[in-house]
Amino acid sequence: MNALPEGSWRIVRRLSALYPTATPSRLKRAVLEGQVTVNGAVVDDPGAVVGPADEVAWDPNRKVRRHVDTSLTVLHEDADSVAVLKPAGLLTHPTEAREKDSLLSRVSAWAARREKGRPYISVVHRLDKETSGILVFARTRRGLVALQAQLRAHTMRRAYLAVVEGNLPRDRGTFERDIVEEEGERRKRVAKPDEKGIPAVTEWKVLERFGLATLVEARLKTGRTHQIRIHFSHAGHPLVGDPVYRDARRPPFPVAFRRQALHAVELGWDTPDGEKVLLRAEPPADFAGLVAELRRRAIPVPPPLPQARRGAPPGRDETTGTGRPGRPSGPPGGGSRKATRGRR
Repeated sequence: MNALPEGSWRIVRRLSALYPTATPSRLKRAVLEGQVTVNGAVVDDPGAVVGPADEVAWDPNRKVRRHVDTSLTVLHEDADSVAVLKPAGLLTHPTEAREKDSLLSRVSAWAARREKGRPYISVVHRLDKETSGILVFARTRRGLVALQAQLRAHTMRRAYLAVVEGNLPRDRGTFERDIVEEEGERRKRVAKPDEKGIPAVTEWKVLERFGLATLVEARLKTGRTHQIRIHFSHAGHPLVGDPVYRDARRPPFPVAFRRQALHAVELGWDTPDGEKVLLRAEPPADFAGLVAELRRRAIPVPPPLPQARRGAPPGRDETTGTGRPGRPSGPPGGGSRKATRGRR
Protein backbone atom coordinates (compact mmCIF):
# COMPACT_ATOMS: atom_id res chain seq x y z
CA MET A 1 0.00 0.00 0.00
CA ASN A 2 1.25 3.47 -0.82
CA ALA A 3 2.49 5.56 2.10
CA LEU A 4 0.65 8.80 2.84
CA PRO A 5 2.43 12.12 2.24
CA GLU A 6 4.29 13.36 5.29
CA GLY A 7 1.97 15.05 7.78
CA SER A 8 -1.18 13.70 6.07
CA TRP A 9 -3.80 11.52 7.77
CA ARG A 10 -6.89 9.61 6.77
CA ILE A 11 -9.84 11.79 7.59
CA VAL A 12 -11.23 9.50 10.32
CA ARG A 13 -7.86 9.46 12.09
CA ARG A 14 -7.69 13.25 11.96
CA LEU A 15 -11.21 13.42 13.41
CA SER A 16 -10.19 11.02 16.20
CA ALA A 17 -7.48 13.45 17.20
CA LEU A 18 -9.92 16.38 17.11
CA TYR A 19 -12.81 14.57 18.83
CA PRO A 20 -11.20 12.01 21.19
CA THR A 21 -14.45 11.15 23.00
CA ALA A 22 -16.08 9.84 19.79
CA THR A 23 -15.42 6.28 18.59
CA PRO A 24 -13.83 5.74 15.16
CA SER A 25 -16.99 3.99 13.96
CA ARG A 26 -19.11 7.00 14.96
CA LEU A 27 -16.73 9.35 13.16
CA LYS A 28 -16.74 7.17 10.06
CA ARG A 29 -20.54 7.27 10.06
CA ALA A 30 -20.42 11.07 10.41
CA VAL A 31 -18.26 11.22 7.29
CA LEU A 32 -20.56 8.91 5.34
CA GLU A 33 -23.60 10.94 6.39
CA GLY A 34 -22.11 14.22 5.15
CA GLN A 35 -21.58 15.85 8.55
CA VAL A 36 -17.84 16.45 8.07
CA THR A 37 -16.28 19.29 6.10
CA VAL A 38 -12.74 19.92 4.89
CA ASN A 39 -11.99 23.58 4.28
CA GLY A 40 -15.74 24.23 4.33
CA ALA A 41 -16.69 21.57 1.75
CA VAL A 42 -18.49 18.32 2.67
CA VAL A 43 -16.32 15.21 2.30
CA ASP A 44 -18.18 11.90 2.57
CA ASP A 45 -15.37 9.47 1.74
CA PRO A 46 -13.90 7.82 4.89
CA GLY A 47 -10.76 7.04 2.89
CA ALA A 48 -10.06 10.67 2.04
CA VAL A 49 -6.63 12.02 2.95
CA VAL A 50 -6.26 15.43 4.59
CA GLY A 51 -3.09 17.46 4.86
CA PRO A 52 -1.68 19.28 7.88
CA ALA A 53 -3.02 22.65 6.65
CA ASP A 54 -6.57 21.39 5.98
CA GLU A 55 -9.33 22.57 8.30
CA VAL A 56 -11.46 19.57 9.30
CA ALA A 57 -14.71 19.96 11.24
CA TRP A 58 -17.61 17.75 12.32
CA ASP A 59 -21.03 19.27 12.83
CA PRO A 60 -23.31 16.66 14.47
CA ASN A 61 -26.27 18.99 13.92
CA ARG A 62 -25.80 19.08 10.16
CA LYS A 63 -28.63 17.34 8.31
CA VAL A 64 -27.73 13.74 7.59
CA ARG A 65 -27.38 12.74 3.96
CA ARG A 66 -29.33 9.59 3.18
CA HIS A 67 -28.70 9.12 -0.52
CA VAL A 68 -28.90 5.39 -1.03
CA ASP A 69 -28.35 3.68 -4.36
CA THR A 70 -31.14 1.13 -4.83
CA SER A 71 -29.90 -0.38 -8.10
CA LEU A 72 -29.94 -4.17 -8.04
CA THR A 73 -29.39 -7.00 -10.52
CA VAL A 74 -31.59 -9.99 -9.60
CA LEU A 75 -30.42 -13.31 -11.06
CA HIS A 76 -32.96 -15.66 -9.49
CA GLU A 77 -35.95 -15.48 -7.19
CA ASP A 78 -38.35 -17.98 -5.69
CA ALA A 79 -40.56 -18.06 -2.62
CA ASP A 80 -37.65 -18.84 -0.29
CA SER A 81 -34.64 -17.03 -1.75
CA VAL A 82 -33.34 -14.31 -4.02
CA ALA A 83 -29.90 -14.32 -5.68
CA VAL A 84 -28.34 -11.04 -6.77
CA LEU A 85 -25.16 -9.68 -8.30
CA LYS A 86 -22.94 -7.78 -5.88
CA PRO A 87 -20.78 -5.02 -7.40
CA ALA A 88 -17.27 -4.48 -6.13
CA GLY A 89 -17.05 -1.70 -3.54
CA LEU A 90 -20.40 -2.44 -1.90
CA LEU A 91 -20.70 -4.00 1.56
CA THR A 92 -22.77 -7.16 1.90
CA HIS A 93 -24.30 -5.74 5.08
CA PRO A 94 -23.63 -2.69 7.26
CA THR A 95 -20.78 -2.68 9.76
CA GLU A 96 -20.83 -1.06 13.20
CA ALA A 97 -20.54 2.27 11.36
CA ARG A 98 -24.16 1.67 10.19
CA GLU A 99 -23.61 2.42 6.52
CA LYS A 100 -26.88 3.26 4.78
CA ASP A 101 -25.99 1.61 1.48
CA SER A 102 -25.27 -2.12 1.42
CA LEU A 103 -26.38 -5.08 -0.64
CA LEU A 104 -28.68 -6.09 2.20
CA SER A 105 -30.39 -2.69 2.18
CA ARG A 106 -30.85 -2.85 -1.59
CA VAL A 107 -32.34 -6.35 -1.44
CA SER A 108 -34.61 -5.30 1.44
CA ALA A 109 -35.81 -2.28 -0.57
CA TRP A 110 -36.44 -4.52 -3.58
CA ALA A 111 -38.47 -6.93 -1.45
CA ALA A 112 -40.44 -4.10 0.19
CA ARG A 113 -41.58 -2.91 -3.23
CA ARG A 114 -42.89 -6.39 -4.07
CA GLU A 115 -44.49 -7.47 -0.80
CA LYS A 116 -46.96 -6.04 1.67
CA GLY A 117 -45.71 -5.41 5.17
CA ARG A 118 -42.14 -5.81 6.30
CA PRO A 119 -40.40 -8.43 4.14
CA TYR A 120 -38.19 -11.18 5.54
CA ILE A 121 -34.65 -10.90 4.15
CA SER A 122 -31.74 -12.66 5.84
CA VAL A 123 -28.03 -12.83 5.01
CA VAL A 124 -26.87 -16.38 4.22
CA HIS A 125 -23.21 -15.83 3.30
CA ARG A 126 -20.96 -12.87 2.51
CA LEU A 127 -18.47 -11.50 0.04
CA ASP A 128 -15.71 -9.04 0.90
CA LYS A 129 -16.51 -5.43 0.05
CA GLU A 130 -14.14 -5.36 -2.94
CA THR A 131 -15.17 -8.77 -4.27
CA SER A 132 -17.85 -8.92 -6.96
CA GLY A 133 -20.23 -11.74 -7.80
CA ILE A 134 -23.28 -13.77 -6.85
CA LEU A 135 -24.88 -13.84 -3.39
CA VAL A 136 -28.11 -15.49 -2.25
CA PHE A 137 -30.38 -14.11 0.49
CA ALA A 138 -33.15 -16.00 2.26
CA ARG A 139 -36.73 -14.72 1.91
CA THR A 140 -38.24 -17.09 4.47
CA ARG A 141 -37.14 -18.87 7.62
CA ARG A 142 -37.51 -22.14 5.74
CA GLY A 143 -35.17 -20.88 3.03
CA LEU A 144 -32.60 -19.68 5.57
CA VAL A 145 -32.50 -23.05 7.37
CA ALA A 146 -32.10 -24.95 4.08
CA LEU A 147 -29.34 -22.68 2.73
CA GLN A 148 -27.40 -22.60 5.99
CA ALA A 149 -27.56 -26.40 6.23
CA GLN A 150 -25.99 -26.68 2.76
CA LEU A 151 -23.26 -24.24 3.74
CA ARG A 152 -22.43 -26.28 6.84
CA ALA A 153 -22.44 -29.52 4.85
CA HIS A 154 -20.28 -27.91 2.12
CA THR A 155 -22.78 -28.97 -0.57
CA MET A 156 -23.46 -25.46 -1.89
CA ARG A 157 -21.63 -24.99 -5.20
CA ARG A 158 -19.37 -21.93 -5.03
CA ALA A 159 -16.83 -21.07 -7.71
CA TYR A 160 -14.67 -17.95 -8.02
CA LEU A 161 -12.50 -16.44 -10.71
CA ALA A 162 -9.22 -15.00 -9.44
CA VAL A 163 -6.17 -13.46 -11.05
CA VAL A 164 -3.07 -14.33 -9.03
CA GLU A 165 0.44 -12.99 -9.43
CA GLY A 166 3.05 -15.13 -11.15
CA ASN A 167 2.87 -18.44 -12.98
CA LEU A 168 1.37 -21.31 -10.96
CA PRO A 169 3.54 -24.43 -11.16
CA ARG A 170 0.72 -26.87 -11.93
CA ASP A 171 -2.54 -26.92 -13.85
CA ARG A 172 -4.63 -27.69 -10.77
CA GLY A 173 -4.35 -28.44 -7.11
CA THR A 174 -5.84 -28.28 -3.63
CA PHE A 175 -4.85 -26.09 -0.70
CA GLU A 176 -5.52 -27.88 2.59
CA ARG A 177 -4.17 -25.46 5.15
CA ASP A 178 -5.80 -24.46 8.44
CA ILE A 179 -6.36 -20.75 8.99
CA VAL A 180 -5.78 -18.81 12.21
CA GLU A 181 -6.61 -15.24 13.18
CA GLU A 182 -4.10 -13.09 14.99
CA GLU A 183 -5.64 -11.51 18.09
CA GLY A 184 -6.26 -7.82 17.46
CA GLU A 185 -5.41 -8.12 13.75
CA ARG A 186 -7.79 -8.03 10.80
CA ARG A 187 -5.38 -10.24 8.86
CA LYS A 188 -5.60 -14.00 9.09
CA ARG A 189 -2.90 -16.47 8.15
CA VAL A 190 -2.14 -20.11 7.49
CA ALA A 191 -1.45 -22.12 10.62
CA LYS A 192 2.16 -23.01 11.40
CA PRO A 193 3.21 -26.67 11.74
CA ASP A 194 1.67 -28.21 14.87
CA GLU A 195 -0.53 -25.11 15.34
CA LYS A 196 -4.27 -25.68 15.57
CA GLY A 197 -6.39 -23.65 13.20
CA ILE A 198 -9.73 -23.78 11.42
CA PRO A 199 -9.74 -26.34 8.57
CA ALA A 200 -9.85 -24.71 5.14
CA VAL A 201 -9.81 -26.42 1.74
CA THR A 202 -9.65 -24.65 -1.62
CA GLU A 203 -9.60 -26.52 -4.94
CA TRP A 204 -8.26 -24.63 -7.96
CA LYS A 205 -7.47 -25.05 -11.63
CA VAL A 206 -5.67 -22.84 -14.14
CA LEU A 207 -7.82 -21.28 -16.86
CA GLU A 208 -5.21 -19.12 -18.57
CA ARG A 209 -1.54 -18.22 -18.11
CA PHE A 210 -0.05 -14.81 -18.83
CA GLY A 211 3.43 -15.19 -17.38
CA LEU A 212 2.98 -12.15 -15.17
CA ALA A 213 -0.13 -13.67 -13.65
CA THR A 214 -2.49 -16.63 -13.85
CA LEU A 215 -6.27 -16.74 -14.21
CA VAL A 216 -7.69 -19.48 -12.00
CA GLU A 217 -11.02 -20.92 -10.98
CA ALA A 218 -11.23 -21.68 -7.26
CA ARG A 219 -13.90 -23.81 -5.62
CA LEU A 220 -14.54 -23.69 -1.90
CA LYS A 221 -14.83 -26.93 0.02
CA THR A 222 -15.03 -24.84 3.21
CA GLY A 223 -16.07 -21.21 3.58
CA ARG A 224 -13.61 -19.35 5.79
CA THR A 225 -13.25 -15.58 5.70
CA HIS A 226 -10.60 -14.52 3.15
CA GLN A 227 -9.85 -18.20 2.46
CA ILE A 228 -8.92 -17.87 -1.23
CA ARG A 229 -6.84 -14.76 -0.61
CA ILE A 230 -4.94 -16.36 2.29
CA HIS A 231 -4.24 -19.66 0.56
CA PHE A 232 -2.87 -18.14 -2.65
CA SER A 233 -0.83 -15.56 -0.76
CA HIS A 234 0.71 -18.28 1.41
CA ALA A 235 1.64 -20.20 -1.75
CA GLY A 236 3.52 -17.14 -3.05
CA HIS A 237 0.83 -16.09 -5.53
CA PRO A 238 -1.25 -13.29 -3.96
CA LEU A 239 -4.31 -12.03 -5.76
CA VAL A 240 -3.61 -9.09 -8.04
CA GLY A 241 -4.67 -5.90 -6.27
CA ASP A 242 -4.97 -7.43 -2.78
CA PRO A 243 -3.90 -4.69 -0.32
CA VAL A 244 -4.09 -6.91 2.77
CA TYR A 245 -2.44 -10.25 1.97
CA ARG A 246 0.14 -9.11 -0.58
CA ASP A 247 3.58 -8.70 0.98
CA ALA A 248 4.41 -4.99 0.90
CA ARG A 249 8.06 -5.90 0.24
CA ARG A 250 7.21 -7.33 -3.18
CA PRO A 251 7.88 -5.08 -6.17
CA PRO A 252 4.73 -3.34 -7.44
CA PHE A 253 2.68 -5.45 -9.82
CA PRO A 254 3.10 -3.99 -13.34
CA VAL A 255 -0.65 -3.75 -14.05
CA ALA A 256 -2.57 -1.51 -11.64
CA PHE A 257 -5.87 -2.85 -10.29
CA ARG A 258 -7.84 -1.03 -7.60
CA ARG A 259 -9.18 -4.10 -5.75
CA GLN A 260 -8.43 -7.77 -5.23
CA ALA A 261 -9.08 -9.58 -8.51
CA LEU A 262 -11.78 -11.93 -7.20
CA HIS A 263 -15.24 -12.60 -8.60
CA ALA A 264 -17.87 -15.09 -7.37
CA VAL A 265 -18.76 -16.53 -10.76
CA GLU A 266 -20.97 -19.50 -9.85
CA LEU A 267 -23.43 -20.39 -7.11
CA GLY A 268 -25.68 -23.41 -6.81
CA TRP A 269 -27.99 -24.85 -4.16
CA ASP A 270 -31.07 -27.01 -3.61
CA THR A 271 -34.35 -25.30 -2.76
CA PRO A 272 -36.48 -26.63 0.13
CA ASP A 273 -38.74 -28.17 -2.53
CA GLY A 274 -35.86 -30.12 -4.07
CA GLU A 275 -35.25 -27.97 -7.13
CA LYS A 276 -31.60 -27.55 -8.11
CA VAL A 277 -30.52 -23.98 -8.90
CA LEU A 278 -27.24 -23.17 -10.63
CA LEU A 279 -26.33 -19.58 -11.48
CA ARG A 280 -23.36 -18.11 -13.32
CA ALA A 281 -22.51 -14.42 -13.71
CA GLU A 282 -19.73 -13.11 -15.91
CA PRO A 283 -17.17 -10.81 -14.25
CA PRO A 284 -17.60 -7.02 -14.41
CA ALA A 285 -15.83 -4.70 -16.82
CA ASP A 286 -12.86 -3.93 -14.55
CA PHE A 287 -12.03 -7.62 -14.12
CA ALA A 288 -12.44 -8.29 -17.85
CA GLY A 289 -10.23 -5.28 -18.59
CA LEU A 290 -7.50 -6.64 -16.32
CA VAL A 291 -7.58 -9.98 -18.13
CA ALA A 292 -7.44 -8.22 -21.51
CA GLU A 293 -4.41 -6.17 -20.47
CA LEU A 294 -2.62 -9.25 -19.15
CA ARG A 295 -3.28 -11.03 -22.44
CA ARG A 296 -1.75 -8.09 -24.27
CA ARG A 297 1.36 -8.30 -22.09
CA ALA A 298 1.52 -12.11 -21.96
CA ILE A 299 4.96 -13.70 -22.08
CA PRO A 300 5.87 -17.36 -22.78
CA VAL A 301 5.91 -19.59 -19.72
CA PRO A 302 7.44 -23.03 -19.10
CA PRO A 303 5.10 -26.05 -19.07
CA PRO A 304 3.56 -26.87 -15.69
CA LEU A 305 5.14 -29.44 -13.41
CA PRO A 306 3.69 -32.96 -13.38
CA GLN A 307 0.71 -33.38 -11.12
CA ALA A 308 1.53 -34.34 -7.54
CA ARG A 309 0.96 -37.96 -6.58
CA ARG A 310 -2.66 -38.66 -5.71
CA GLY A 311 -3.21 -39.71 -2.13
CA ALA A 312 -0.30 -37.68 -0.77
CA PRO A 313 -0.74 -36.67 2.90
CA PRO A 314 -2.90 -33.53 3.15
CA GLY A 315 -1.03 -30.30 3.74
CA ARG A 316 2.39 -31.69 2.79
CA ASP A 317 2.12 -30.46 -0.79
CA GLU A 318 0.70 -26.97 -1.30
CA THR A 319 -0.72 -28.05 -4.67
CA THR A 320 -1.87 -31.61 -4.05
CA GLY A 321 -3.12 -33.01 -7.34
CA THR A 322 -6.83 -33.52 -7.71
CA GLY A 323 -6.84 -35.78 -10.71
CA ARG A 324 -6.12 -35.70 -14.42
CA PRO A 325 -5.41 -32.18 -15.72
CA GLY A 326 -8.38 -30.78 -17.54
CA ARG A 327 -8.30 -28.71 -20.70
CA PRO A 328 -7.99 -25.05 -19.63
CA SER A 329 -10.92 -22.96 -20.69
CA GLY A 330 -10.96 -19.23 -21.35
CA PRO A 331 -12.46 -16.78 -18.90
CA PRO A 332 -16.02 -15.61 -19.17
CA GLY A 333 -16.26 -12.81 -21.70
CA GLY A 334 -15.94 -9.11 -21.35
CA GLY A 335 -17.99 -8.02 -18.36
CA SER A 336 -21.54 -8.84 -19.48
CA ARG A 337 -23.92 -9.74 -16.68
CA LYS A 338 -25.43 -12.94 -17.91
CA ALA A 339 -26.86 -15.55 -15.58
CA THR A 340 -27.91 -19.09 -16.31
CA ARG A 341 -30.11 -21.32 -14.26
CA GLY A 342 -30.39 -25.05 -14.52
CA ARG A 343 -30.03 -28.40 -12.84
CA ARG A 344 -26.72 -29.72 -11.69
